[in-house]
Amino acid sequence: MLAIQIVAVDFSVGGVLVLGDRGTGKSTAVRALADLLPPIKVVTDCPYGCDPSKTGSQCPQCLSTRTGKMATSTRPVPMVDLPLGATEDRVVGALDLEKALSQGVKEFAPGLLAKANRGFLYIDEVNLLEDHIVDLLIDVAASGENLVEREGLSIRHPARFVLVGSGNPEEGELRPQLLDRFGLSVEVKTPQDLAQRVQVVRRRDAFERDPQAFRDEWEPANRELRQRIVQARKRVATVDVGDDVMMLIARLCQQLGTDGLRAELTLIRAARAYCALQGETQVDSGHVRVVAPLALRHRLRRNPLDDTGSGARVQRAVEEVLPA
Repeated sequence: MLAIQIVAVDFSVGGVLVLGDRGTGKSTAVRALADLLPPIKVVTDCPYGCDPSKTGSQCPQCLSTRTGKMATSTRPVPMVDLPLGATEDRVVGALDLEKALSQGVKEFAPGLLAKANRGFLYIDEVNLLEDHIVDLLIDVAASGENLVEREGLSIRHPARFVLVGSGNPEEGELRPQLLDRFGLSVEVKTPQDLAQRVQVVRRRDAFERDPQAFRDEWEPANRELRQRIVQARKRVATVDVGDDVMMLIARLCQQLGTDGLRAELTLIRAARAYCALQGETQVDSGHVRVVAPLALRHRLRRNPLDDTGSGARVQRAVEEVLPA
């Protein structure tokens, strides 16, 4: 899935929203994302997985320790599931009741946002998430920090994560505030080609019969893709977006009537990441054409006079604005 690869190359693109029919492998594709990334270096025993090389964005515990004395280790990139029924305390963290009752110690027990720091926070059926949890995610996603003030505690810790959500739009719509926090969106439909359906079912059946043999069979392809993403991450900072391409992106967003400038920024970052994935160093209109539907389809206003889908509207604008 191209959107997942783009986000893996550049986290600043924002999250990924995967909407589509039930049983189309949305959750499976999202959870495979963590396997495509190299492990990260963290401060040993830090509950927030702080980056030892970035002292300005560490938790209070790591900031109070001299950098030279920090023990470091590596771990996989976090992929944390946020269940629909999770309480606010489970999400943001709260007083550790066990220590408070047994030892009389007032200590903070980190929540899911702490575990997701420097990784991915995945919400299945994101369109069914309760409103008060949505409000929390919006605040933390915007600031990159989680502030908890309750039960006599006042804790501020880093919580920089990529938000990934999936769901079936027939079961409910997302609030616009949360929808805007996703950098890219993908529409997944049930395949109608018979050969493709049989291939998907055969692969799923093979995995259920012998999971390890299935992983071994696909490991070379995964390794190749992983290496491609690693190389793109090293290259993306040197990819150039010229003024002519920026003008095309601005014209495209203007024609589609997107609100604010977040659409332009996301489209530029996505095009740069896709260019790096292709092994190139200069973004052109071809790169923009590929990523425009991913970055723009969920940002369009509803037009009662136009009953075409948002993806078709984006494609139509792309054909008018961007040269082939």
